[in-house]
Amino acid sequence: MNTNTTTNSQPTTSSSPPAMATSEVLPPPTAASEPIIPLPTILTHPSSTTPQLITQGAEALLYKSTYLLPTLPCALKHRPPKPFRHPILDARLTKHRILSEARVLAKCRRDGVPVPAVYALDAELKGGWIAMEWVEGDVVRVALNRWLKRRKGEGKTLDDKEGQERVLRLMTMVGAAVGTMHSVGVVHGDLTTSNLMLRPTEKEGANGAVEDDLEGEIVLIDFGLASQSTQDEDRAVDLYVLERAFGSTHPGTEALFGEVLRAYGESFNGAKVTLKKLEDVRMRGRKRSMLG
Repeated sequence: MNTNTTTNSQPTTSSSPPAMATSEVLPPPTAASEPIIPLPTILTHPSSTTPQLITQGAEALLYKSTYLLPTLPCALKHRPPKPFRHPILDARLTKHRILSEARVLAKCRRDGVPVPAVYALDAELKGGWIAMEWVEGDVVRVALNRWLKRRKGEGKTLDDKEGQERVLRLMTMVGAAVGTMHSVGVVHGDLTTSNLMLRPTEKEGANGAVEDDLEGEIVLIDFGLASQSTQDEDRAVDLYVLERAFGSTHPGTEALFGEVLRAYGESFNGAKVTLKKLEDVRMRGRKRSMLG
């Protein structure tokens, strides 16, 4: 198997992207409908566990498989060749994007940002890939909406003390995680609640069942559009995108987003300057909305 792999969080040329465990898993392909896009070589090796397609985007596919051992689950992000691009240009772009994402992930991991560990990568083969740690849990978008729906079914709202405390804890964790990322000179580029994982901590209730709440650890994922920057403008745009995502995907929680910004403001020196710049970004966003 020609994979040019690197183990641990420092690949040969750089290291990696993010892993996702999400409830929105696509069914495995049937014999009658084999995947149109060929699998990367690493997933067709006899020692590889049958891959499960998790998500498919415009640029990449995410599979769940195993790495080295059948007991070590991993997420493998595959960037297949794009037939609409010139082969040489496509190969260069794919290599650049894989290595760029890997470098950002390696830096984040090294500097204490909660991101998945990188196991291996290959940017040379036709269609590159990155193998990384599999993160259990759901994306924040799914976890928060499920929790809100359950409370609504129980006749509860966010106005009660218990509900507010749980959501505020989640917002605090989000703000701290984003602040840690920005403090090491990385901006995400696509910061939404679909790119924040909530790795659960099992908490047993009075009846012995595991409580389905918002407890856990925030893990940042999908750094395909990330870059290294210490510009307050870039950081503020990250926050603005996240703020808009909360407003559109989690109606009713907009007022609580201030807790994200509060936690962010306390996460590193210079965060207050970024928050001030956020006001300018918001103003420009409102003008664009008015002008259509």
